[in-house]
Amino acid sequence: MNKQLLAYYGLKWNPFSPDIPVESLWRTPQMESFLFRLENMNGGFALITGEPGLGKSKMLQVIAHQFSRLDEVIVGVMERPQSSVSDFYREMGSLFGVNLSPANRYGGFKDLRERWNNHAKTTLFKPILLIDEAQEMLTDCLNELRLLSSTDFDSHNLLTTIICGDTRLPERFRARALISLGSRMQFRLHLESYTRNELLDYLTHTLSHAGAPQLMTQSLMSTIVDHCAGNQRVLNNMAAELLATGLKKELSQLDEKLFLEVFSRKPKS
Repeated sequence: MNKQLLAYYGLKWNPFSPDIPVESLWRTPQMESFLFRLENMNGGFALITGEPGLGKSKMLQVIAHQFSRLDEVIVGVMERPQSSVSDFYREMGSLFGVNLSPANRYGGFKDLRERWNNHAKTTLFKPILLIDEAQEMLTDCLNELRLLSSTDFDSHNLLTTIICGDTRLPERFRARALISLGSRMQFRLHLESYTRNELLDYLTHTLSHAGAPQLMTQSLMSTIVDHCAGNQRVLNNMAAELLATGLKKELSQLDEKLFLEVFSRKPKS
């Protein structure tokens, strides 16, 4: 169906799919400012938080893309944040090319720090670690990460770490066990519900980049924005359903009438 949809509407990709090209992801000025600060960050921790559906993971995708374009920068993406401490070390070793034995945690600790230190000396860039869904990480793993990533009595950072998660993270960082890590967040990006104008700008951006700026009428765009509660994911889900229905009905343009047909249906008894 996706190929049929693209061909019918002349789209380069589905503008409401999660896998659009990273170069075409929409960014707010707040996101651009955060990215600029990261580019000038000399190691340490940064934090991205927000409710589900506001684009935290997309922001990590942008960061990974931005830094991966630099040939000398190592970017590691943690795939399993809920791991035990042993599995945490296994994954860190895999991400940064260090053969670690979970039975020798101290050896792994030393080898990782040496790897990061040598990389920074050789390339002048600190390795980067991205952690999504970090609210699932064990407290012990978060503290291991804090101790791993700095040396010389916490005066020298070996790693740049961007921690991303929902609104439970700031609460966790206020607890005694993690307050030391929380105090090390140099930059924070807290994503909040988007304004009406921001979401209209998002729709205009994503439709234009997908190659179909006239796919939706202005009234439909306004209606979708007014019904998504400021949540980008909710907006995308609604728009994707309208797009699929428009294809089924062979409509050349999606309008407010279609919205009423799709979302005003009475639930089946």
